[in-house]
Amino acid sequence: MPVRCPACEGPLSVKVLLCPACGTEVSGRFAPNEFALLPREHLEFLRLFVKARGNLKEVERALGVSYPTVRARLDALLKALGYEDEEETRAGRLEVLEALRRGEITVEEAVARLKEG
Repeated sequence: MPVRCPACEGPLSVKVLLCPACGTEVSGRFAPNEFALLPREHLEFLRLFVKARGNLKEVERALGVSYPTVRARLDALLKALGYEDEEETRAGRLEVLEALRRGEITVEEAVARLKEG
């Protein structure tokens, strides 16, 4: 299902649902769930992850990549879904502030890093 308008790149919403068995149509404005909005590469990774029952070593073997690569892909998927770990985010912010306190980065750099998340 396309999720972006081909003309302006804005988000698309679902307007009509159709029952293929009886032809009943339900009209309205329906928002797709977060999984429907995933890019293909994240969706394929998610399918493999579920098929492997969450076993990252099994995903590693299936993809033929290293464990850190699998972890990075999982982290990217979680971020795309908006499921970032709050503790990880907080730790990253503290790290930026500590680097600023030690004079390793400028205020501008710290602001930019904090905005990136």
